[in-house]
Amino acid sequence: MAKAMKPIIFGAAGQRLTNAEAAFYAEHRPCGFILFKRNVDTPEQVRALVEEMKRAADNPDALILIDQEGGRVARLRPPHWRDYPCGADYGKLWAVDPDLAGEAAFLGARLIADDLAALGINVDCLPVLDVPVPGANNIIGDRAYGTNPTVVMALGRAAAQGLIEGGVLPIIKHIPGHGRAMADSHLALPVVTTSRTALEAHDFPPFRALGDLSLAMTAHVIFTAYDAKAPATTSRIVIDEVIRGQMGFDGLLMSDDLSMKALSGDFTARRDAVLSEGCDVVLHCNGVMEEMTPVAAGCPTISKPARKRLDAVLAGLKRPKPGFDRGQAEARLAELLAMRP
Repeated sequence: MAKAMKPIIFGAAGQRLTNAEAAFYAEHRPCGFILFKRNVDTPEQVRALVEEMKRAADNPDALILIDQEGGRVARLRPPHWRDYPCGADYGKLWAVDPDLAGEAAFLGARLIADDLAALGINVDCLPVLDVPVPGANNIIGDRAYGTNPTVVMALGRAAAQGLIEGGVLPIIKHIPGHGRAMADSHLALPVVTTSRTALEAHDFPPFRALGDLSLAMTAHVIFTAYDAKAPATTSRIVIDEVIRGQMGFDGLLMSDDLSMKALSGDFTARRDAVLSEGCDVVLHCNGVMEEMTPVAAGCPTISKPARKRLDAVLAGLKRPKPGFDRGQAEARLAELLAMRP
């Protein structure tokens, strides 16, 4: 009988799997993988790498993730793939016409989904639902659709729908909100001291509005109004009360990257904290074997509630796709973006 999968999404070091990586994934059977620029050369190479990952994990349904937002966060770039606008560009169009901005955000995401589906990538780490405030660290910045929660939730919904119609699942991030962080959580642990009232009025609404979606990624941010000690990723209080409670999110909840400096402790401790406090899945991105080994060693197999949520995610990938004319969509997107002020 095959071993049950582990609740881990791993990266890989390069453009093809090494023998050591393939053996490691075969032993530990992660439920998914994430691709970065270091893993990307040509469409043919990416497709081959995705198939190697699935074979190594003995899982044809493995989640294959990528950060393809547009703007400065895009792992697929010319000459093989087109450039896409950042979130803020759609927000600029909102000032001209909200309906046209929603159409543009939908089309941009639908085109991204067309790119990804052709490569075997089935999950995009988009939309960014964070709502930046003045003075916040620029790690979010123009990745956000705007500074108004209403704009963010509407354009986030449009982008999510574009991905879904293209057969790719969206991840809402960084739940419950990274827009107020004064530090980059890749480098340090942000601490937000804002009141519950302000958070619930400004930061949380986009996540609450899209809480029906099936995948979310946490923020490595402390919200002292709820938990003064632990970031959302490892806070049972924030996950139960805010993410599962106020926001009504009942989908598969994954951590942001385990190797980010916002988290403390060794990698076993980080993994245990993530899984014990309420996340369903651990994300580890950099493909460094010396880090992946302690993340995987001794990791329990996926829990029954997490497996149920994962099954719901996989069912979402089996929805029929409506017809799509790529040339028409590209022309219309260019027409809409030309209307930006």
